[in-house]
Amino acid sequence: MRTFRLALSALVVCVALSACGQDGGDGSSTPSPTGAQPATSPPAPTPPSPSPSPSTLVPDDPVDPTIPDPPLGTKRPGGPTLPPPVGGTTLTGTVAAGVEPNCLLLDGYLLIGGPRDVLAVGAKVSVTGRAQPGMMTTCQQGIPFLVESARRG
Repeated sequence: MRTFRLALSALVVCVALSACGQDGGDGSSTPSPTGAQPATSPPAPTPPSPSPSPSTLVPDDPVDPTIPDPPLGTKRPGGPTLPPPVGGTTLTGTVAAGVEPNCLLLDGYLLIGGPRDVLAVGAKVSVTGRAQPGMMTTCQQGIPFLVESARRG
Protein backbone atom coordinates (compact mmCIF):
# COMPACT_ATOMS: atom_id res chain seq x y z
CA MET A 1 0.00 0.00 0.00
CA ARG A 2 2.84 2.36 0.86
CA THR A 3 4.58 1.64 -2.45
CA PHE A 4 1.39 2.43 -4.33
CA ARG A 5 1.07 5.86 -2.63
CA LEU A 6 4.73 6.64 -3.36
CA ALA A 7 4.36 5.68 -7.04
CA LEU A 8 1.14 7.71 -7.33
CA SER A 9 2.83 10.78 -5.76
CA ALA A 10 5.77 10.48 -8.18
CA LEU A 11 3.38 10.19 -11.14
CA VAL A 12 1.43 13.31 -10.07
CA VAL A 13 4.67 15.31 -9.72
CA CYS A 14 5.89 14.19 -13.16
CA VAL A 15 2.58 15.12 -14.82
CA ALA A 16 2.56 18.52 -13.11
CA LEU A 17 6.11 19.29 -14.15
CA SER A 18 5.58 18.23 -17.75
CA ALA A 19 2.43 20.36 -17.96
CA CYS A 20 4.32 23.45 -16.79
CA GLY A 21 6.68 23.35 -19.74
CA GLN A 22 4.01 22.68 -22.41
CA ASP A 23 1.42 25.40 -21.78
CA GLY A 24 1.80 28.39 -24.12
CA GLY A 25 -0.46 30.63 -22.03
CA ASP A 26 -3.47 30.43 -24.38
CA GLY A 27 -4.10 26.76 -23.74
CA SER A 28 -2.23 25.58 -26.80
CA SER A 29 0.81 23.47 -26.42
CA THR A 30 4.12 24.87 -27.68
CA PRO A 31 7.24 22.82 -28.12
CA SER A 32 10.23 23.86 -26.10
CA PRO A 33 13.49 24.47 -27.96
CA THR A 34 15.69 21.44 -27.65
CA GLY A 35 17.96 21.73 -30.65
CA ALA A 36 21.11 23.71 -31.14
CA GLN A 37 21.01 27.39 -31.97
CA PRO A 38 21.38 28.32 -35.64
CA ALA A 39 24.95 28.74 -36.75
CA THR A 40 26.22 32.28 -37.03
CA SER A 41 29.34 33.60 -38.62
CA PRO A 42 32.30 34.03 -36.28
CA PRO A 43 33.12 37.57 -35.14
CA ALA A 44 35.66 39.47 -37.17
CA PRO A 45 39.18 39.22 -35.72
CA THR A 46 40.21 42.15 -33.58
CA PRO A 47 43.21 44.03 -34.93
CA PRO A 48 46.23 43.94 -32.60
CA SER A 49 46.49 46.97 -30.37
CA PRO A 50 49.60 49.08 -30.83
CA SER A 51 52.16 49.04 -28.05
CA PRO A 52 51.92 52.08 -25.81
CA SER A 53 54.27 54.92 -26.52
CA PRO A 54 56.04 56.63 -23.60
CA SER A 55 53.50 59.46 -23.79
CA THR A 56 50.57 57.03 -23.34
CA LEU A 57 51.92 55.33 -20.19
CA VAL A 58 49.85 55.83 -17.07
CA PRO A 59 51.45 58.77 -15.21
CA ASP A 60 50.65 57.29 -11.76
CA ASP A 61 52.54 54.06 -12.53
CA PRO A 62 55.52 54.11 -10.11
CA VAL A 63 57.44 51.46 -12.05
CA ASP A 64 58.94 52.54 -15.36
CA PRO A 65 59.31 49.50 -17.66
CA THR A 66 62.35 51.07 -19.34
CA ILE A 67 64.39 50.99 -16.11
CA PRO A 68 66.15 47.63 -15.61
CA ASP A 69 65.51 45.69 -12.43
CA PRO A 70 67.95 46.40 -9.60
CA PRO A 71 69.96 43.56 -8.03
CA LEU A 72 67.96 41.27 -5.77
CA GLY A 73 67.80 42.34 -2.14
CA THR A 74 67.63 46.07 -2.98
CA LYS A 75 64.67 48.40 -3.10
CA ARG A 76 63.37 49.58 -6.46
CA PRO A 77 62.25 53.25 -6.45
CA GLY A 78 58.50 53.28 -5.91
CA GLY A 79 58.34 49.48 -5.57
CA PRO A 80 58.75 46.74 -3.00
CA THR A 81 62.01 45.37 -1.72
CA LEU A 82 62.99 42.38 -3.83
CA PRO A 83 63.97 39.17 -2.01
CA PRO A 84 67.67 38.37 -1.81
CA PRO A 85 69.08 35.65 -4.04
CA VAL A 86 68.88 32.02 -2.99
CA GLY A 87 72.00 31.06 -1.05
CA GLY A 88 73.85 32.52 1.92
CA THR A 89 72.70 36.03 2.78
CA THR A 90 73.52 38.08 5.86
CA LEU A 91 70.97 40.41 7.45
CA THR A 92 71.85 42.86 10.22
CA GLY A 93 69.43 44.83 12.36
CA THR A 94 67.14 44.81 15.38
CA VAL A 95 64.74 41.92 15.92
CA ALA A 96 61.07 42.97 16.15
CA ALA A 97 58.00 41.06 17.31
CA GLY A 98 55.51 39.90 14.69
CA VAL A 99 51.73 40.15 14.92
CA GLU A 100 51.46 36.47 15.87
CA PRO A 101 53.05 34.90 18.98
CA ASN A 102 56.62 33.59 18.55
CA CYS A 103 57.06 35.37 15.19
CA LEU A 104 60.26 37.40 14.87
CA LEU A 105 61.01 39.91 12.10
CA LEU A 106 64.25 41.47 10.91
CA ASP A 107 64.17 44.14 8.19
CA GLY A 108 60.95 42.78 6.65
CA TYR A 109 62.03 39.12 6.86
CA LEU A 110 60.40 36.49 9.06
CA LEU A 111 63.11 34.63 10.95
CA ILE A 112 62.58 30.86 10.80
CA GLY A 113 64.74 28.76 13.11
CA GLY A 114 67.96 29.92 14.71
CA PRO A 115 68.93 30.14 18.38
CA ARG A 116 66.10 31.79 20.32
CA ASP A 117 68.45 32.95 23.07
CA VAL A 118 70.22 35.13 20.44
CA LEU A 119 67.11 36.01 18.44
CA ALA A 120 65.09 37.92 21.02
CA VAL A 121 62.83 40.95 20.52
CA GLY A 122 64.93 44.13 20.65
CA ALA A 123 68.29 42.37 20.16
CA LYS A 124 70.72 43.76 17.58
CA VAL A 125 71.79 40.74 15.55
CA SER A 126 73.49 39.56 12.41
CA VAL A 127 71.92 36.45 10.85
CA THR A 128 73.03 34.33 7.93
CA GLY A 129 70.64 32.17 5.93
CA ARG A 130 68.50 32.17 2.86
CA ALA A 131 65.13 33.62 1.88
CA GLN A 132 62.26 31.27 1.04
CA PRO A 133 59.60 33.57 -0.51
CA GLY A 134 57.25 30.69 -1.41
CA MET A 135 57.26 29.11 2.07
CA MET A 136 53.92 29.11 3.92
CA THR A 137 53.89 30.22 7.56
CA THR A 138 51.33 31.13 10.20
CA CYS A 139 52.96 34.49 10.97
CA GLN A 140 51.10 36.40 8.22
CA GLN A 141 53.93 38.83 7.54
CA GLY A 142 57.47 39.11 6.25
CA ILE A 143 59.40 37.05 3.71
CA PRO A 144 60.38 33.74 5.35
CA PHE A 145 64.14 33.62 6.01
CA LEU A 146 65.69 30.31 7.10
CA VAL A 147 68.33 31.19 9.70
CA GLU A 148 71.52 29.10 9.47
CA SER A 149 73.49 31.08 12.07
CA ALA A 150 72.93 34.13 14.26
CA ARG A 151 75.10 36.27 16.52
CA ARG A 152 74.51 39.39 18.59
CA GLY A 153 76.08 42.62 17.55
